[in-house]
Amino acid sequence: MRIPSSLSSTLLSSALVLPTFVSAVGNFNCKDIVVDKVKYDLSALGGVHTLYNVVENPEESVTVNTTYVVNICNILGKAAHRGRLNCGTSKKICGFEYRTHTNSTVETDQGFPIAGLDPMGHGSPDAEISRLKQSDSEREGLLLKMSGGSYEDSAGKKHTAKAVIEFQCDPDRSGLEGLRTADEAQMRARDESGDNDNTPNPPQDDSGSGSGNSGSSLRFKSFGPVDDDAYVLRLDWTTRYACDKYLEGNRGDSSSHWGFFTWLIILLFLCIAAYLIFGSWLNYNRYGARGWDLLPHGDTLRDVPYLFQDWVRRVVNTLQGSGSRGGYSAV
Repeated sequence: MRIPSSLSSTLLSSALVLPTFVSAVGNFNCKDIVVDKVKYDLSALGGVHTLYNVVENPEESVTVNTTYVVNICNILGKAAHRGRLNCGTSKKICGFEYRTHTNSTVETDQGFPIAGLDPMGHGSPDAEISRLKQSDSEREGLLLKMSGGSYEDSAGKKHTAKAVIEFQCDPDRSGLEGLRTADEAQMRARDESGDNDNTPNPPQDDSGSGSGNSGSSLRFKSFGPVDDDAYVLRLDWTTRYACDKYLEGNRGDSSSHWGFFTWLIILLFLCIAAYLIFGSWLNYNRYGARGWDLLPHGDTLRDVPYLFQDWVRRVVNTLQGSGSRGGYSAV
């Protein structure tokens, strides 16, 4: 049977998209981050977190109120919906912008993705992560860059959107101060009830943090265009999990080798134990052996101490030489 050309093209494109999607999903793992042979674990910072920023523009008589929803360790899922706004459930970071004209009743709003995957793996979701010491030897922490979003400005022009998160080391902070991981179901129910729908004001609850909230570990820094005509969201996140010495045995290469040799020793021990148990059972049932005779190759095992002594004696004689016999040995 001949496959139609349109169907074959669809199958081919799907086959090409699937590996891209799989590789993109596994690109950034919060629990296993190794940079310059130093291991970090940011999984404690996972979950949906919200923060907001308000910008007033007196010249245009416009107030822009934006709520940012962040989940660095997973996709946002249902948290990507706020009322009637949606930015894509496969994203990691989204923005919900409410633009109000103070001299009139005109109000516009939009939900826009900033970083993450498109539904079929398109876009540029790959994350770049580096240590802050690469640019400043006095600073300790991580710099995470994520892409895969888009933003439409007030003139209706679309731009690519990205996120840059600076994880700053602070041994006294967990990174969750001023934040509460929001349950996605509760957030969806709250949005559908109309608490945030058609309202420009940000949610004043424990799950969010404002740009002026100095007590929050997650802080808004800026959102705006850069030289390449892309809009970049910049966040600062202070946490102990970004410290180089926080994890014991944080050398990623040495820990992996130790794990391999540990499993090798365990496997060798199990093989020897299985050999002794099976051999003893076989000698007992076939020959009725008892005591030392139960062990397989029991005679050889009993001779091991004597064989070892003989080997040591030969080594000592070899090191001492033949003495005054000049190479002659009596028969």
